[in-house]
Amino acid sequence: MTSILANSQLWWYTARSSGVVAWLMLTAGVFVGLALSTRAFGARPRANWLLDFHRFLGGAAVVFTGLHLLSLVLDSFVTFGPAELFVPFVSSYRPSAVAWGVVALYLLVAVEATSLLRKRLSKRAWRATHMLSFPLFVLASVHAITAGTDSNTPLLRATVFGCAAAVAALTAVRVSQVEERAALPDRAQRALRLSLEDRPNG
Repeated sequence: MTSILANSQLWWYTARSSGVVAWLMLTAGVFVGLALSTRAFGARPRANWLLDFHRFLGGAAVVFTGLHLLSLVLDSFVTFGPAELFVPFVSSYRPSAVAWGVVALYLLVAVEATSLLRKRLSKRAWRATHMLSFPLFVLASVHAITAGTDSNTPLLRATVFGCAAAVAALTAVRVSQVEERAALPDRAQRALRLSLEDRPNG
């Protein structure tokens, strides 16, 4: 059994699949977060289960990213050690492509750690860190279509570009809403801010 596992590409397949799943969980989490903040699901107050789902997706992205890293270490197809996993441009295997994933890893940890510590942080600090979700999504997407052996698969590339377009569209809606809010008189801004602060955060 040991020889079968050693001679097979089990861990390489696991690394590839877990990386794709981690990206899908991250993308879904970003999409749901944007949909909630733009009220794309409706103008009524957000359902608690949607917020829980948003948090679940973030946690799942962390879990599958961990499995992705572990599989890379256990795989013998390409040698990955601590330096290759955590230091950008050290890997001999597609160094630039891997570097995007390394930086995305640190952003993912920062976003998820501050989400877990939400009650201990100020609203300003939490929001500033949560904004890292945007460069995180971009870097993770670039990593997805440049790093692995599946990067040239038409289905994967179409999925990445399609999801990127959806996230970009919701981001544009969110930016326009922020600009409209900034144009409101001070009194209207305060009333709107209070109504938003009454809702739970993702």
